[in-house]
Amino acid sequence: MIFTCTLSPAIDYTVYTKEFEAGKLNRADQVHYFPGGKGINVSRILTRLHIENTALGFLGGFTGKFIKDFLKKEQVKQQFIEVESITRMNVKIKSNAETEINGNGPVITTDQQDKLFTQIEQLTSDDILVLAGSIPNTLPNNFYEKIASSCKERGAKLVVDTSQDALKEMIQFQPFLIKPNHHELGELFQTNIETAQDAVTYAKKLVDQGVQNVIVSMGGKGAIFINEKDVFEANIPKGTVKNTVGAGDSVVSGFLASYIQNADYKEAFQYGVAAGTATAFSEDLCTKEDLEAILKNVTILEKNF
Repeated sequence: MIFTCTLSPAIDYTVYTKEFEAGKLNRADQVHYFPGGKGINVSRILTRLHIENTALGFLGGFTGKFIKDFLKKEQVKQQFIEVESITRMNVKIKSNAETEINGNGPVITTDQQDKLFTQIEQLTSDDILVLAGSIPNTLPNNFYEKIASSCKERGAKLVVDTSQDALKEMIQFQPFLIKPNHHELGELFQTNIETAQDAVTYAKKLVDQGVQNVIVSMGGKGAIFINEKDVFEANIPKGTVKNTVGAGDSVVSGFLASYIQNADYKEAFQYGVAAGTATAFSEDLCTKEDLEAILKNVTILEKNF
C-alpha cells in the first residue's frame, strides 16, 4: 500500500484575470478551488491511475471539510487527523504574471502529532510512504526525521519530495526515491545545476550517500534518473504549459504507479515524466487518459556520463 503524508494541506484558490494590478480592484475571469498539498496531489493522481493509496496528514475547520469532501468524491482513501486550526488557503493569481499568497500552516498539538506517529508505526516492508511538502513552523524541525526513522525500523520504503534543510536531513535515511528539481539539487550542494551533466554529477553524490533512486526535473530541458546501475535522460514533449502546480507531484505519482506494477525503472521514469508533462498541459492534475496520450512522445535515453 502507498501512503502519502501532507502535514500542511491547503485549498488552492486559483484566480484567472486578464490584467492584475496591485493596489486596485481586480475582477476574476475564472476561479477554481482544489485541494492543495504535495502529498494530497500524489494521492489524487495515484487514484486516477487506479493505484490504491491512503492520504494521511492534518485537516481542520470548514476548509478541512471541503478537502475531505472533495477527496471523497474522487474516491481517494483518507485517514486525516482532525485539528482545531482551520486548514489554510493558498491564493494563486494567474494573469500577465503569476502571483502566489500562501496561508500559514496549522497549529498541531503533541497529542495530534502522536496520533500520526501511531499511524506510521503500522507500516510494514510492503508499504511505501510519500513525505511531500514543507514542515509547518508549528512542528519541530526534525519531524520528518522522526517519521523517516520509524519507516526505516519497519522496512517501509520512503519517498521524499521536499526541499532545503528537510531534504538534506532525509538523505541519511537512504530513501527509496527523492525528486529534487535542478534548483533544489543545487541548493543541497551550494552550486548551480545548469546542464544534464551537472545533474548527473550531483545526483550521483546522493546515490553514493545511500539514496536508492534520484529523479531530477530540469524544467523544459527534461529530466534525469539515476541509481547505482542506471542513468536515464528524458525529453519533454512540446505543448502549451497551462499549469505548473502539481507537475512535480505527478512525476512521483506516475513513477510509483508504474514501478509497483512492473518493477522496471526505465518504464517507471518514462511514465513519471509523462504524468508530469500531462499535468503541466492541463488546468488540473492529469488523468490516466492524458498521461497515456503523451507517453509515446516521451523518449528515454540511456546515458553514460
